[in-house]
Amino acid sequence: MNREILYVADPMCSWCWGFAPVMNGLVDHLAGRATITPIMGGLRPLTRTAMDDDMKSEIKHHWESVAARSGQPFDMSFFDRDGFVYDTEPPCRAVGVVRRMSPTKTLPYFEAVQREFYSENQDVTDGAVLSRIAVDLGLDGDTFDNHFGDIASAYETAGDFNAARQLGVTGYPTVITVKDGDYTLLTAGYQDLAPLVGILDSGLLEHSR
Repeated sequence: MNREILYVADPMCSWCWGFAPVMNGLVDHLAGRATITPIMGGLRPLTRTAMDDDMKSEIKHHWESVAARSGQPFDMSFFDRDGFVYDTEPPCRAVGVVRRMSPTKTLPYFEAVQREFYSENQDVTDGAVLSRIAVDLGLDGDTFDNHFGDIASAYETAGDFNAARQLGVTGYPTVITVKDGDYTLLTAGYQDLAPLVGILDSGLLEHSR
């Protein structure tokens, strides 16, 4: 019987970007043995105030820590921006749209949004950028745009945020395994691949083999 893996994350969470190679490793390791469902946690949804110098300094510190721990690339010229509003709701909503359009492309889309934001300094709060990324992955741009602007997608995104809260998630990335209604926390926060694979291979998925 397949086990479900819940991946609670946010495209604009730097530790989730650091975790991207680990998540790819888990996907490969669990191929055919588990279904992985991304749930958007909502790091800073519906933020309306532009970043000030204090916020830039705080976020830059996080980025530097993630880069040092994970080796993932960051374009620090992001902090030269003025007036940027760090609203994570639009990219979370976009991931939900792709999840509806093409479930198998959800994780690749999530990572593509991360890459464009962190390593290419693209504004992933912009619907046009999010649409272009979807098209780059072979999705229909008009369909994406229609769903992205639909109120139903906003409600679906809010539903993800609520699901994360109900799961007791307070930070990202969080990975939870689900089987027969039982929830098991695999990691709350960044973790290297090897320890996670060790936990999985120690018995969590023994009934799926």
